[in-house]
Amino acid sequence: MESTKNKVIVPYDFTEIANHAIEHAVNFSKVLNASIALLHIVKKDAPADEATKKLEEVAQEYSSKFSTQVDAFVREGTIFKTISEASDELNAVLVVMGTHGMKGLQKLTGSWALKVIVGSRVPFIVIQAPPKHKDISNIVFPVDFKSENKEKLKWVEFVARYLKTKIYLLSSANKDGAVDSRTKANVVFSKKFLDEKKINYELAIAEGGSSFSQETINFAKKIDADIIIAMTTRDIAFHDYVLGAQEQHIIANEHKIPVLVVNPRTDLMKYGYGGFN
Repeated sequence: MESTKNKVIVPYDFTEIANHAIEHAVNFSKVLNASIALLHIVKKDAPADEATKKLEEVAQEYSSKFSTQVDAFVREGTIFKTISEASDELNAVLVVMGTHGMKGLQKLTGSWALKVIVGSRVPFIVIQAPPKHKDISNIVFPVDFKSENKEKLKWVEFVARYLKTKIYLLSSANKDGAVDSRTKANVVFSKKFLDEKKINYELAIAEGGSSFSQETINFAKKIDADIIIAMTTRDIAFHDYVLGAQEQHIIANEHKIPVLVVNPRTDLMKYGYGGFN
């Protein structure tokens, strides 16, 4: 059964990590008043009847378990294009994806996850484990010198509209603990924005002893964060996938903290104010 409601998509491959993704999706779907769409991708010309039957059974199971509308969708293609295409087709407002990817296709590690996300018009929540908490309370918002930090704030506002959260602004610093002028400007802008929107926040400064991505992960673990917000690098190049972009490191963090990943594109903002019912 299809619905005109906004949807939270879960790429589903019949693995344990995909089941964990459904559990996360349930939490978000309830606050967003959205249904859940399980998306299974099959290779070109592969028979889809058996997969469709199995997926519908899973959808019915979770729909009954969580009293939430869960629909099943099987599409032909690859994870790198079809998830984004389905997001447009199904009016998705969020994709919740496990990092172990599509069984039988490409195995989804941190680098492949980043490749799937780049170019999407909707945000992704990337998870590695079951939800630790039912409510989303603590969110880490790393702030560095990049201009994209200002775009991330729009998503903080979006999240804060639906969730009772506290934002932890974590400012980058050099090895001596000093903050450069561009980062300071972004911190000042972020504080002013959050003050104007009356969003609860706290400022912390990274120690500067490790890479900022690692310090972000360590800080998130320290405060028992529910989510880290990350933005992909604008115009990311192939070598970033090979060598490991900062956001790739955060996505695959060793503490298995969920990561909200968005792309630096202005047309994403229409999903932030998409008229949830």
